[in-house]
Amino acid sequence: MKLNNILSFLVAGVVCLGVACSVSYTDASKELKQKPTVLSMTTSPEIPSQVMFCNKPIDLTRYDMHERFDRELSSFTYFHSTTMLLFKRANRYLPVIEPILKAYGIPDDFKYLAIIESHLDPRSISPANAGGMWQLLAGTAKENGLCIIPTVDERYHVEKSTVAACKYLNKAYKKYGNWATVAASYNGGMGRISGELRKQFADESFDLWLVEETSRYVFRIMAIKTIFEQPYKYGFVFKAADLYKPMRMESVEVTANIPDLAAFAKERGLDYADIKRFNTWLRDRKLITAGRTFTIQLPKKGDLYYKTPNTKVHDPRWVVD
Repeated sequence: MKLNNILSFLVAGVVCLGVACSVSYTDASKELKQKPTVLSMTTSPEIPSQVMFCNKPIDLTRYDMHERFDRELSSFTYFHSTTMLLFKRANRYLPVIEPILKAYGIPDDFKYLAIIESHLDPRSISPANAGGMWQLLAGTAKENGLCIIPTVDERYHVEKSTVAACKYLNKAYKKYGNWATVAASYNGGMGRISGELRKQFADESFDLWLVEETSRYVFRIMAIKTIFEQPYKYGFVFKAADLYKPMRMESVEVTANIPDLAAFAKERGLDYADIKRFNTWLRDRKLITAGRTFTIQLPKKGDLYYKTPNTKVHDPRWVVD
Protein backbone atom coordinates (compact mmCIF):
# COMPACT_ATOMS: atom_id res chain seq x y z
CA MET A 1 0.00 0.00 0.00
CA LYS A 2 2.77 2.38 0.88
CA LEU A 3 4.52 1.74 -2.43
CA ASN A 4 1.31 2.31 -4.40
CA ASN A 5 0.68 5.55 -2.51
CA ILE A 6 4.17 6.77 -3.31
CA LEU A 7 3.79 5.95 -7.01
CA SER A 8 0.40 7.70 -7.12
CA PHE A 9 1.90 10.76 -5.50
CA LEU A 10 4.77 10.87 -7.99
CA VAL A 11 2.44 10.50 -10.98
CA ALA A 12 0.20 13.29 -9.66
CA GLY A 13 3.26 15.47 -9.16
CA VAL A 14 4.49 14.94 -12.71
CA VAL A 15 1.04 15.76 -14.09
CA CYS A 16 0.86 18.94 -12.02
CA LEU A 17 4.36 19.93 -13.05
CA GLY A 18 3.46 19.41 -16.67
CA VAL A 19 0.40 21.61 -16.31
CA ALA A 20 2.45 24.28 -14.54
CA CYS A 21 5.10 24.19 -17.23
CA SER A 22 2.45 24.42 -19.90
CA VAL A 23 0.90 27.44 -18.24
CA SER A 24 4.28 29.05 -17.70
CA TYR A 25 5.32 28.41 -21.34
CA THR A 26 1.99 29.79 -22.60
CA ASP A 27 2.36 32.95 -20.52
CA ALA A 28 5.93 33.45 -21.74
CA SER A 29 4.83 33.02 -25.34
CA LYS A 30 2.21 35.71 -24.90
CA GLU A 31 4.82 38.06 -23.42
CA LEU A 32 7.23 37.46 -26.30
CA LYS A 33 4.54 38.35 -28.80
CA GLN A 34 4.11 41.72 -27.12
CA LYS A 35 6.52 44.56 -27.87
CA PRO A 36 9.26 44.80 -25.24
CA THR A 37 9.57 47.85 -23.04
CA VAL A 38 11.96 50.38 -24.59
CA LEU A 39 14.45 51.60 -21.99
CA SER A 40 16.25 53.94 -24.38
CA MET A 41 15.77 54.57 -28.06
CA THR A 42 18.60 54.83 -30.58
CA THR A 43 17.45 55.98 -33.98
CA SER A 44 19.47 56.14 -37.17
CA PRO A 45 20.15 59.76 -38.19
CA GLU A 46 18.43 60.87 -41.37
CA ILE A 47 20.76 60.91 -44.37
CA PRO A 48 20.03 63.78 -46.77
CA SER A 49 20.11 63.36 -50.53
CA GLN A 50 22.85 65.99 -50.70
CA VAL A 51 25.04 68.18 -48.52
CA MET A 52 26.84 71.41 -49.29
CA PHE A 53 30.62 71.52 -49.07
CA CYS A 54 32.43 74.73 -49.99
CA ASN A 55 29.25 76.02 -51.66
CA LYS A 56 29.02 72.98 -53.92
CA PRO A 57 26.25 70.36 -53.59
CA ILE A 58 27.57 66.87 -52.94
CA ASP A 59 25.19 64.16 -54.16
CA LEU A 60 24.71 61.41 -51.56
CA THR A 61 22.24 59.24 -53.47
CA ARG A 62 24.85 56.87 -54.91
CA TYR A 63 25.04 53.79 -52.67
CA ASP A 64 28.62 54.29 -51.49
CA MET A 65 28.23 58.04 -50.94
CA HIS A 66 25.12 57.44 -48.83
CA GLU A 67 26.70 54.67 -46.77
CA ARG A 68 30.04 56.45 -46.22
CA PHE A 69 28.27 59.58 -45.01
CA ASP A 70 25.91 57.49 -42.85
CA ARG A 71 28.88 55.88 -41.11
CA GLU A 72 30.45 59.19 -40.11
CA LEU A 73 27.21 60.98 -39.21
CA SER A 74 26.13 58.07 -37.02
CA SER A 75 29.54 57.96 -35.34
CA PHE A 76 29.60 61.65 -34.43
CA THR A 77 25.92 61.63 -33.42
CA TYR A 78 26.38 58.85 -30.86
CA PHE A 79 29.97 59.48 -29.80
CA HIS A 80 28.49 62.04 -27.43
CA SER A 81 31.41 62.95 -25.18
CA THR A 82 33.82 63.65 -28.03
CA THR A 83 31.33 65.61 -30.13
CA MET A 84 30.27 67.73 -27.14
CA LEU A 85 33.91 68.59 -26.48
CA LEU A 86 34.33 69.74 -30.08
CA PHE A 87 31.55 72.30 -29.66
CA LYS A 88 33.03 73.57 -26.42
CA ARG A 89 36.51 74.05 -27.89
CA ALA A 90 35.11 75.52 -31.09
CA ASN A 91 33.71 78.44 -29.14
CA ARG A 92 37.27 79.43 -28.25
CA TYR A 93 39.19 78.59 -31.40
CA LEU A 94 36.91 79.13 -34.40
CA PRO A 95 36.87 82.91 -33.86
CA VAL A 96 40.66 82.73 -34.34
CA ILE A 97 40.65 80.38 -37.33
CA GLU A 98 37.80 81.76 -39.44
CA PRO A 99 39.24 85.24 -40.20
CA ILE A 100 42.52 83.68 -41.35
CA LEU A 101 40.74 81.29 -43.72
CA LYS A 102 38.80 84.23 -45.14
CA ALA A 103 41.94 86.35 -45.57
CA TYR A 104 43.60 83.60 -47.62
CA GLY A 105 40.54 82.83 -49.75
CA ILE A 106 39.93 79.41 -48.21
CA PRO A 107 36.27 78.36 -47.88
CA ASP A 108 34.94 78.60 -44.34
CA ASP A 109 34.08 74.89 -44.37
CA PHE A 110 37.77 74.08 -43.97
CA LYS A 111 37.52 74.99 -40.30
CA TYR A 112 35.88 71.56 -39.97
CA LEU A 113 39.04 70.01 -41.40
CA ALA A 114 40.92 71.37 -38.37
CA ILE A 115 38.27 69.84 -36.12
CA ILE A 116 38.76 66.43 -37.75
CA GLU A 117 42.55 66.71 -37.72
CA SER A 118 43.09 67.58 -34.07
CA HIS A 119 39.76 67.91 -32.25
CA LEU A 120 40.88 71.54 -31.92
CA ASP A 121 43.64 70.55 -29.53
CA PRO A 122 46.73 72.72 -30.20
CA ARG A 123 48.93 70.15 -28.44
CA SER A 124 47.84 67.26 -30.62
CA ILE A 125 50.51 65.06 -32.19
CA SER A 126 50.00 62.00 -34.37
CA PRO A 127 51.95 58.71 -34.45
CA ALA A 128 53.53 60.03 -37.69
CA ASN A 129 54.70 63.16 -35.79
CA ALA A 130 52.26 65.49 -37.49
CA GLY A 131 51.67 68.22 -34.96
CA GLY A 132 49.36 71.01 -33.88
CA MET A 133 45.80 71.95 -34.66
CA TRP A 134 46.32 71.38 -38.39
CA GLN A 135 48.51 68.29 -37.93
CA LEU A 136 51.35 69.46 -40.15
CA LEU A 137 54.46 67.39 -40.79
CA ALA A 138 57.70 69.22 -40.11
CA GLY A 139 58.70 69.34 -43.78
CA THR A 140 55.34 70.72 -44.89
CA ALA A 141 55.41 73.25 -42.06
CA LYS A 142 58.82 74.60 -43.06
CA GLU A 143 57.84 74.73 -46.73
CA ASN A 144 54.94 76.96 -45.75
CA GLY A 145 56.84 79.39 -43.58
CA LEU A 146 56.79 77.97 -40.06
CA CYS A 147 59.76 78.10 -37.72
CA ILE A 148 60.96 74.85 -36.17
CA ILE A 149 64.05 75.18 -33.99
CA PRO A 150 65.07 73.40 -30.75
CA THR A 151 62.93 75.58 -28.45
CA VAL A 152 60.18 76.59 -30.89
CA ASP A 153 57.77 74.65 -33.11
CA GLU A 154 55.22 76.90 -34.77
CA ARG A 155 53.09 73.97 -35.87
CA TYR A 156 51.63 74.35 -32.37
CA HIS A 157 50.96 78.07 -32.85
CA VAL A 158 47.24 78.34 -33.64
CA GLU A 159 47.37 81.45 -35.85
CA LYS A 160 50.64 80.72 -37.65
CA SER A 161 49.81 77.07 -38.30
CA THR A 162 46.46 78.15 -39.76
CA VAL A 163 48.30 80.45 -42.16
CA ALA A 164 50.61 77.58 -43.17
CA ALA A 165 47.63 75.28 -43.73
CA CYS A 166 45.98 77.95 -45.91
CA LYS A 167 49.10 78.18 -48.06
CA TYR A 168 49.08 74.41 -48.57
CA LEU A 169 45.36 74.40 -49.38
CA ASN A 170 45.75 77.16 -51.96
CA LYS A 171 48.54 75.22 -53.68
CA ALA A 172 46.33 72.15 -53.79
CA TYR A 173 43.41 74.10 -55.21
CA LYS A 174 45.58 75.44 -58.03
CA LYS A 175 46.35 71.81 -58.80
CA TYR A 176 42.86 70.30 -58.59
CA GLY A 177 40.31 73.11 -58.84
CA ASN A 178 38.03 71.06 -56.58
CA TRP A 179 37.80 71.71 -52.85
CA ALA A 180 36.69 68.17 -51.93
CA THR A 181 39.74 66.74 -53.70
CA VAL A 182 41.87 69.38 -51.96
CA ALA A 183 40.55 68.15 -48.61
CA ALA A 184 41.34 64.54 -49.54
CA SER A 185 44.86 65.57 -50.53
CA TYR A 186 45.38 67.16 -47.12
CA ASN A 187 45.08 63.69 -45.64
CA GLY A 188 46.47 61.51 -48.42
CA GLY A 189 49.06 63.89 -49.88
CA MET A 190 48.93 65.54 -53.29
CA GLY A 191 51.31 62.99 -54.77
CA ARG A 192 49.17 60.04 -53.81
CA ILE A 193 45.84 61.63 -54.79
CA SER A 194 47.19 62.77 -58.16
CA GLY A 195 48.65 59.33 -58.83
CA GLU A 196 45.40 57.54 -57.97
CA LEU A 197 43.30 59.93 -60.06
CA ARG A 198 45.52 59.08 -63.01
CA LYS A 199 45.72 55.31 -62.38
CA GLN A 200 41.99 54.91 -61.71
CA PHE A 201 40.87 57.22 -64.56
CA ALA A 202 38.86 59.30 -62.07
CA ASP A 203 38.01 62.99 -62.02
CA GLU A 204 37.61 63.55 -58.27
CA SER A 205 38.57 61.95 -55.00
CA PHE A 206 35.06 60.66 -54.18
CA ASP A 207 35.43 58.16 -57.04
CA LEU A 208 38.75 56.74 -55.86
CA TRP A 209 39.52 53.49 -54.07
CA LEU A 210 41.84 54.66 -51.28
CA VAL A 211 43.12 53.50 -47.91
CA GLU A 212 40.31 53.61 -45.37
CA GLU A 213 41.54 56.69 -43.49
CA THR A 214 41.65 58.85 -46.62
CA SER A 215 38.45 57.33 -48.01
CA ARG A 216 36.58 58.36 -44.83
CA TYR A 217 38.27 61.72 -44.42
CA VAL A 218 36.10 64.12 -46.43
CA PHE A 219 32.94 62.38 -45.22
CA ARG A 220 34.03 62.98 -41.64
CA ILE A 221 34.46 66.68 -42.44
CA MET A 222 31.02 66.88 -44.06
CA ALA A 223 29.39 64.94 -41.21
CA ILE A 224 30.74 67.15 -38.43
CA LYS A 225 29.76 70.22 -40.47
CA THR A 226 26.21 68.87 -40.68
CA ILE A 227 26.02 68.41 -36.91
CA PHE A 228 27.59 71.80 -36.17
CA GLU A 229 24.98 73.48 -38.34
CA GLN A 230 22.05 71.66 -36.68
CA PRO A 231 23.21 70.41 -33.28
CA TYR A 232 19.76 70.24 -31.72
CA LYS A 233 18.53 67.96 -34.52
CA TYR A 234 21.26 65.47 -33.62
CA GLY A 235 20.67 65.60 -29.89
CA PHE A 236 23.25 68.17 -28.77
CA VAL A 237 21.83 70.81 -26.47
CA PHE A 238 24.03 73.57 -25.05
CA LYS A 239 23.72 76.67 -22.98
CA ALA A 240 26.23 79.50 -23.31
CA ALA A 241 27.72 78.55 -19.95
CA ASP A 242 28.59 75.08 -21.31
CA LEU A 243 30.95 76.46 -23.95
CA TYR A 244 34.59 77.32 -23.31
CA LYS A 245 35.04 81.05 -23.13
CA PRO A 246 37.44 82.86 -25.45
CA MET A 247 40.48 84.16 -23.57
CA ARG A 248 41.61 87.77 -23.74
CA MET A 249 45.35 88.02 -24.23
CA GLU A 250 48.14 90.47 -23.69
CA SER A 251 50.85 90.19 -26.36
CA VAL A 252 54.49 90.44 -25.30
CA GLU A 253 57.08 90.75 -28.06
CA VAL A 254 60.30 88.91 -27.30
CA THR A 255 63.63 89.45 -29.09
CA ALA A 256 66.04 88.28 -26.38
CA ASN A 257 66.45 84.76 -25.01
CA ILE A 258 64.37 83.74 -22.00
CA PRO A 259 66.49 81.34 -19.92
CA ASP A 260 63.63 80.26 -17.63
CA LEU A 261 60.00 80.47 -18.76
CA ALA A 262 58.76 79.59 -15.27
CA ALA A 263 60.51 82.67 -13.87
CA PHE A 264 59.19 84.72 -16.81
CA ALA A 265 55.64 83.62 -15.94
CA LYS A 266 56.01 84.23 -12.21
CA GLU A 267 57.24 87.78 -12.80
CA ARG A 268 53.93 88.41 -14.58
CA GLY A 269 51.75 86.79 -11.93
CA LEU A 270 51.08 83.64 -13.95
CA ASP A 271 51.93 79.97 -13.64
CA TYR A 272 54.37 78.29 -16.00
CA ALA A 273 51.47 76.03 -17.02
CA ASP A 274 49.45 79.06 -18.13
CA ILE A 275 52.28 80.22 -20.39
CA LYS A 276 52.58 76.75 -21.92
CA ARG A 277 48.85 76.19 -22.43
CA PHE A 278 48.39 79.38 -24.43
CA ASN A 279 51.76 79.21 -26.20
CA THR A 280 52.04 75.54 -27.07
CA TRP A 281 54.65 76.43 -29.71
CA LEU A 282 57.14 76.93 -26.85
CA ARG A 283 58.77 73.50 -26.76
CA ASP A 284 61.23 73.85 -23.90
CA ARG A 285 61.57 75.43 -20.48
CA LYS A 286 63.51 78.21 -22.12
CA LEU A 287 63.24 80.24 -25.30
CA ILE A 288 66.27 80.67 -27.53
CA THR A 289 65.23 83.17 -30.17
CA ALA A 290 68.13 82.55 -32.58
CA GLY A 291 67.85 86.14 -33.73
CA ARG A 292 64.11 85.94 -34.37
CA THR A 293 61.25 87.88 -32.81
CA PHE A 294 58.43 85.97 -31.13
CA THR A 295 55.19 87.06 -29.49
CA ILE A 296 54.11 85.38 -26.27
CA GLN A 297 50.44 85.51 -25.33
CA LEU A 298 49.64 86.17 -21.68
CA PRO A 299 46.06 85.39 -20.61
CA LYS A 300 44.19 88.04 -18.67
CA LYS A 301 43.98 86.89 -15.05
CA GLY A 302 40.26 87.59 -14.85
CA ASP A 303 39.60 85.09 -17.63
CA LEU A 304 41.33 82.21 -15.84
CA TYR A 305 38.28 81.43 -13.70
CA TYR A 306 34.69 80.43 -14.36
CA LYS A 307 33.41 82.37 -11.38
CA THR A 308 31.60 84.37 -14.03
CA PRO A 309 30.04 81.85 -16.48
CA ASN A 310 30.77 82.15 -20.16
CA THR A 311 28.27 84.27 -22.07
CA LYS A 312 29.95 84.44 -25.48
CA VAL A 313 28.53 82.17 -28.17
CA HIS A 314 30.36 82.10 -31.47
CA ASP A 315 27.46 80.57 -33.41
CA PRO A 316 23.91 81.13 -32.13
CA ARG A 317 22.82 77.82 -33.70
CA TRP A 318 24.78 75.99 -31.00
CA VAL A 319 22.65 77.03 -28.05
CA VAL A 320 19.04 76.92 -26.95
CA ASP A 321 17.40 79.69 -24.94
